[in-house]
Amino acid sequence: MIQMPRTTDEILAHADELAARFESYEPNSNDELNANAILELRTAVAEQSAAQRHIQEAVRQARNSGMSWAAIGSLVGTSGEAARQRYGNQAA
Repeated sequence: MIQMPRTTDEILAHADELAARFESYEPNSNDELNANAILELRTAVAEQSAAQRHIQEAVRQARNSGMSWAAIGSLVGTSGEAARQRYGNQAA
């Protein structure tokens, strides 16, 4: 069973490991059908990472302008408390 990373350091190390795998990937004849799927997945993961950074920055700006956690939560599709727990340490 694969253990998912839990700490920020583990997440960053895992991301570096995945990036290295993607960068060094060379498809062979058996993988040819999967090359497009791999490219799409790699692109999607990069887009998700960029979007998450964008959300974190937007939450930080919203908090700095005085927006409540309840309002932020409603905009990100969660409760105010859940938004505070997820983004609170990054919004300061």
